[in-house]
Amino acid sequence: MAAVLVVSSPLVKIRGFLRSWLGFLGSQSPAWAPALAVQGPASLLDPMGEKSESNETPSFLDNVFWMAVPKSRRTIEVNRCRRRNPRNLIKIKRNIDLCPQCGSVKQKHVLCSRCYEKVKLETHAIRFEMRAQEGGPHRAPYTESVVLYEGEKPTEQDEGKRIIERNRKRPSWFTLD
Repeated sequence: MAAVLVVSSPLVKIRGFLRSWLGFLGSQSPAWAPALAVQGPASLLDPMGEKSESNETPSFLDNVFWMAVPKSRRTIEVNRCRRRNPRNLIKIKRNIDLCPQCGSVKQKHVLCSRCYEKVKLETHAIRFEMRAQEGGPHRAPYTESVVLYEGEKPTEQDEGKRIIERNRKRPSWFTLD
């Protein structure tokens, strides 16, 4: 539930002076609007836990929870020991191997980045040829596609499938299954 907190101007003498000055001009004094209106939770309007004897209006900052602040600064030695703790340092990788295709360094059980780039380029070229055969978007057939490279012939299993021919030698990593 939300509430509106209204705080009137604390400058009573200026308010009285303005009323008398506006009255001197011969007009009615306007209805005084609040000096500050803030929308906030209804808990701000709840009375404070302790009743004070003073007539001070409680501030809306009285109910704000303040964060804790360290009492002293950490020394350079403590900071460096914390940052250079062995569990925070980068671990040495021991699962590094050479790629059997291109010979570049890679992690074991991870695809080589150079070989992956080659696969991406070849796949992009195959897709480009597929789009050229279709003649436009939304005209793709609902049949399986077979890629045949230079010197390859379709088999009996390829009957009724879309055949994409590439005018180059089959890459060693693109196996015929």
